[in-house]
Amino acid sequence: MFHGTFTALVTPFKDNCVDEAAFSSLIEAQIAGGITGIVPVGTTGESPTLNHEEHLRVIELAVKIAAKRCLVIAGTGSNCTDEAVSMTVEAEKLGADAALLVAPYYNRPTQEGLFRHYKAIAQATKIPLILYSIPGRCGVEIAVETCVRLAKECPNIVAIKEAGGSVERVSHLKAALPEQFEIISGDDSLTLPFISVGAVGVISVASNIIPKEVGALVSAALKGNYGDARKLHYHWYSLFKDLFIESNPSPIKQALAWQGHMNADVRLPLCEVSTASQDKLRATLKKLNLLS
Repeated sequence: MFHGTFTALVTPFKDNCVDEAAFSSLIEAQIAGGITGIVPVGTTGESPTLNHEEHLRVIELAVKIAAKRCLVIAGTGSNCTDEAVSMTVEAEKLGADAALLVAPYYNRPTQEGLFRHYKAIAQATKIPLILYSIPGRCGVEIAVETCVRLAKECPNIVAIKEAGGSVERVSHLKAALPEQFEIISGDDSLTLPFISVGAVGVISVASNIIPKEVGALVSAALKGNYGDARKLHYHWYSLFKDLFIESNPSPIKQALAWQGHMNADVRLPLCEVSTASQDKLRATLKKLNLLS
């Protein structure tokens, strides 16, 4: 179901409110670029600083604007199980095709706690659910054994976004999980190696600005055209890295702002990219002909 390229959308702001016009234009650009799907209100969408009403409004807008032209995977994770259940149920009502559920952060649950958390969400909804393991941000990893338990007991938990940075872990997941359970890269710079050992696509930050190009890389890799995929990987590698020169999504928002698509505004505790990092990012964008 999740073979391809999915854009982890930024949430544009204007005067500290969601800039709905810029958000609509961004989604249209993604669809024009041939993207498989969009992911509103994930990490890149600054979900931690959106209030409940804004969060649901962004999902509603994404579903409405996409209008079935691509998949919509709503970010509905939380470190509060009741809130994650509520948000996922609401996303289903709004018409999202699936939900992305980040591991509970800060409270550092045990693996049994993680299992019960995800099972509660799965039992409350019927849409496909994607686990999201990113221990660098959450302080906890969804263990392979926990993924296996969830895949066995929760039929609508069908995939994992893997952002732990380890090709070996992708191999472990692939070997342990049912064949139909899908693994999605959570890092642009690791998409190619992850696909080489069994991942089926990427939830991408870079595709906010180069949707067609990221899609071409993923398509080539999935077809086994690793020579072509490798050329694309190395061509865009500096962008993949520099979009994380400071905390995501500040760099990608700055890049989009330089191109005239939206403001670079982020909400505290995030802030604008430093002058030194801006200079490096601008140079990379110019080198890749993404800025004049």
